[in-house]
Amino acid sequence: MKAAIFYSGKFGSTKKYAFWINERTYLPVFDLAMERPDPSEYDLLILGSSIIAMKPTIQKWLKANWSNIKNKPVLLFTVSGTEPGHPDLKKWLVNSLSVALLSQVYHVPLRGRLILDELPWSVRLIMKFAARVEKDPDTKKRMEEGFDYMDKSSIEPILKWVSDMVDKEHLKLSEPQVV
Repeated sequence: MKAAIFYSGKFGSTKKYAFWINERTYLPVFDLAMERPDPSEYDLLILGSSIIAMKPTIQKWLKANWSNIKNKPVLLFTVSGTEPGHPDLKKWLVNSLSVALLSQVYHVPLRGRLILDELPWSVRLIMKFAARVEKDPDTKKRMEEGFDYMDKSSIEPILKWVSDMVDKEHLKLSEPQVV
């Protein structure tokens, strides 16, 4: 059986998490902005997505491919500045992906990084205007100053899920691969 990591990111945090998972599992990693692998060729999928403007960047890809993967073990990790467990995160996912789809995936929310000086000027401008109208002081501060919540240890629930699925589905993980 085959497994892989597919991700869609915007500013680098999702890619970093995907490769941290790869370091521990040796699963091939596919950047959906650069590659179009066929997810139906895999028996287990780890999907990574940034949350930008309250929507997962993998939304269109996931909806387009859902019929081919919905009966497979699927883990979705999302990366944002929002704290795991915050009610807004669930609301954004339900509004973007549907309750039915989300009920069939194992979701792991992760916190990312946003370095304002590394953003295109247009995004910085949007962030500045959005911060002016933001009511939540913590969110406003993140929008104005950026943040770095990246934590390699936060992938542990993903690694446990992979291990459990390997045992349950009798998968064999291969040796390190370069894709």
